[in-house]
Amino acid sequence: MLQVSGLSKSYGSRNLFRDVSFSLGKGECVGLVGRNGSGKSTLFKLILGLEEANQGVISVPKGYRLGYLDQHISFSQDSLIEECVSVLPEEQKFEHYRAEKILFGLGFGQDDLQRDPRQFSGGYQLRINLAKCLLGEPDLLMLDEPTNYLDILSIRWMRQFLKSFTGEVLLITHDREFMDSVTTHTMGLHRGQILKLKGSTEKYYEQIALDEEIYEKTRLNREAKVKQMQQFVDRFRAKASKSTQAQSVLKRMQKMSLLEEMSAEQMLGFRFNYQETPAKTLLTATDLSFGFAGQPPLFSELSFELKAEDCIAVIGKNGKGKTTLLNVIAGHYQPLSGQIRLHPSTEIGYYQQTHRKDLDSKATIVEEIEKANLDLDLTAVRAICGAMMFSGDDASKKIGVLSGGEQARVLLGKILAHKNNLLLLDEPTNHLDMESIEALTNEVSVFPGATMIVTHNEDMIRRLASALIVFNGNQSFFFRGSYDEFLDKVGWDNPGKSEALGSSPRASNKGSRESRHERAQLVVERSRKLSPLKKRQQELETKLSEGESELNKLNEQVMDLLTSQASGNEIQETYKRIGQLQLSLEGHYTELEDVLKKIEALS
Repeated sequence: MLQVSGLSKSYGSRNLFRDVSFSLGKGECVGLVGRNGSGKSTLFKLILGLEEANQGVISVPKGYRLGYLDQHISFSQDSLIEECVSVLPEEQKFEHYRAEKILFGLGFGQDDLQRDPRQFSGGYQLRINLAKCLLGEPDLLMLDEPTNYLDILSIRWMRQFLKSFTGEVLLITHDREFMDSVTTHTMGLHRGQILKLKGSTEKYYEQIALDEEIYEKTRLNREAKVKQMQQFVDRFRAKASKSTQAQSVLKRMQKMSLLEEMSAEQMLGFRFNYQETPAKTLLTATDLSFGFAGQPPLFSELSFELKAEDCIAVIGKNGKGKTTLLNVIAGHYQPLSGQIRLHPSTEIGYYQQTHRKDLDSKATIVEEIEKANLDLDLTAVRAICGAMMFSGDDASKKIGVLSGGEQARVLLGKILAHKNNLLLLDEPTNHLDMESIEALTNEVSVFPGATMIVTHNEDMIRRLASALIVFNGNQSFFFRGSYDEFLDKVGWDNPGKSEALGSSPRASNKGSRESRHERAQLVVERSRKLSPLKKRQQELETKLSEGESELNKLNEQVMDLLTSQASGNEIQETYKRIGQLQLSLEGHYTELEDVLKKIEALS
């Protein structure tokens, strides 16, 4: 098992983290979270020996194998299958089936096995590296943003793979729902320190918020106490009868160190500029077809309406035409057949992940935002920069020195420079951290206009989508309904249903009398098993809510006791109660996690 003790890393005057310690227990899958730039990827490099720490020790047991998803592309074999099995020991290199199982899960087909790995796109080449990493069967699997170039089906496969993986996992991903579905623990880098907890990201962030609340209350109480003591000293220092007491108070005051005020965390904070429109329907697509010259059509006879407040999620496997569809709607490509009718008042804002390469590396952030709308004055441009977390001198940084996430925020800023009522968003979450994804999701949810979004983030799809355009198998279709309704009525494993469901309500009534009877029996059986589990879930959630409330009161009580100089026994007794309550809550959280897993399995 991996152990890290007293680790510190800085670059010049910038400290990423200092004196951090943690360990990975047997079979633990740990999600590593933190803001962009907090040091997550650097921590990976330190563990792998790719960089040196300023101080600290990383202990790796002898023979303990580390597997890492390498972002560097370098292939030595002439076929995909041979490239993958090249990482296997000599006696296992004939076991192609092991590589095929992983490759098929990651979206490769039978016809791809003999292709030269250098012929694949950048995203698929990274998948090849991921397959090689998984084939190595490491003791510790280290994955840095493995879902960035995976489609929904591959992510769902990856989720099952990680759940069944018997070794340890250290995972960085911006996809919070994915992380919570596979991890046993959450560990975060925050303000240069590290905190590891058993449970989900929600539990971690709640603990961080609680710790900071306690810190701030302690800081303010201590400042108030010092102020009172200073007033006492100033008042009685000159009086003979009180001078000795005043000197005693002064010495106590000098021993009390004041806590530094915490710096405010930068947050993505913005509103999409909305252009008023009288339209009830902004876009109508009729029998839309498109394909590149010499290749089969990517989609055919696709018809749908985009109403003024719709959010349509475009989902499916990579390479099937999702981004191409947005380009056709934006007018970048002309359809082979069919037509698109836009309401005259439609104003489109288009975010494209591939447009990062179109940013001028020598221009500043301010200059790039200015180019998006020359009518904006400098104050308005600076306001957009600030909303994208580039305040003050940061707005004068050159594009060429920005990280992928920072460049993504510049592209969002260019959209804010215009008023829109139709947003086309192509993989907007790539390279953003969890906090920024949450802010973006919230802003899309309250945007008064319509949105079409290509994303593999299932949590985002669930929260935003009122309808779907699905690329499944060799067909594409429109589905009016939520993502969960799609999974229930169609699902990824049964594309044959889609033709009827996408265009006609008759499909929902289809099915034999026997199958309906079987489904009814399954529903009754599932309800019988779910009922006691859901009852226990409610009981545990009530206990946790009451326990957390009591814990908050006890923490406040400790602060009051510390500042009022209460007796040691009273403070010790309160700490004992806090410890007992935390143990009880930990047990409830563990049981609730088990109950929720059982409910999910039955559902």
